[in-house]
Amino acid sequence: MLISGPTALLPPKGVEIVLIETADEMTKALSARLAWSTVVIMAAAVADFRPKHPASQKIKKQGQPEQVLDLERTTDILASLSAQRTTQLIVGFAAETHDLIAHAKDKLTAKGLDLIVANDITTAGAGFGSDHNAATLIDRQGTMTTLPLMPKRALADAILDRAHELLCPQESPLPAKPVAGGR
Repeated sequence: MLISGPTALLPPKGVEIVLIETADEMTKALSARLAWSTVVIMAAAVADFRPKHPASQKIKKQGQPEQVLDLERTTDILASLSAQRTTQLIVGFAAETHDLIAHAKDKLTAKGLDLIVANDITTAGAGFGSDHNAATLIDRQGTMTTLPLMPKRALADAILDRAHELLCPQESPLPAKPVAGGR
């Protein structure tokens, strides 16, 4: 299942999609589905703040004095899900501009995550607006895996592989056996 805000991307084939528009809708949709989830991957925060008094229509600038926008915090969805979970594996992301590992470890602990995907959004050719990314995966035991710049699809596969290893450590891949013979 994919719970997503507005996007121009086509939904993946064979995946049930739940469209939301607000942080409150995201919180409710995720909470309602948490009990039957095995892995929850939260790729990005919807928003950390929202207008305290949203306008019911567009605010025109003609004839209006300067506006002050009062903001209030939104629910920390990731921390909320972590607090509600039973056996689910929770994966979060830390998009940082500095002190990548320290900030990612802090977030991993503060939000009670099992795995965090730390990416330096200042890396050239990676991150937002690019088809490539590099990341460091950090689990709650402190194991770190640094992944080089690669297509985002390959990175997604690596994140899912690590989540599977954490869920099923007895099924982790066996080392390749040497092939006898050859040239």
